[in-house]
Amino acid sequence: MNSTSVALPSVPVLDTSRLVLRGFRADDFEPWLALSRTPAYHRYFGPEAMPAEEVWKLLLRSAGHWVVMGYGFWAVEEKASGRFIGAMGFVNLKRELSPSLGDAPEIGWVLDPALHGQGYASEAVAAVLAWGHARFGPVRTVCIIHPDNAPSMKVAARFGYHEFARTTYHDQPIVLFERAALPAAWPEN
Repeated sequence: MNSTSVALPSVPVLDTSRLVLRGFRADDFEPWLALSRTPAYHRYFGPEAMPAEEVWKLLLRSAGHWVVMGYGFWAVEEKASGRFIGAMGFVNLKRELSPSLGDAPEIGWVLDPALHGQGYASEAVAAVLAWGHARFGPVRTVCIIHPDNAPSMKVAARFGYHEFARTTYHDQPIVLFERAALPAAWPEN
């Protein structure tokens, strides 16, 4: 069995009309590394692309989060092409922020900038939030977004997230958003 093409069995697969959200595999490293080196991809994370070692650690953290917490980030794959296009899911990174996020599940998403504006983020966020509702129940969830990332703020607002604070994280300005509870249904894409 080739370990580079096997997803962890404990990660549920989410299927939408155009996307498959699945567990990370070792063979996601090269496409994620290439994607992360695109300036439009990393502009809200910092001025420089992450080194290969950091992308590998992020992939391992994304996979390992499922083992430790029972939830985590999915690799996002475009059905039509079978191509890795980003990552999305819930985490608890114990971020040292003020105000604190506590232990609220933190949703996050990052997709290939070439696909922005096509509804992929909303399609995937709807699937992730539906899964989150089934997993966590109606609990508060949070997200952090760079203040210049208007498209992500629009996606967050579409799903009921409201700004509750502004602060800095790793020397970058961020906006903290929260949603009091996860509803059972989401807006149509």
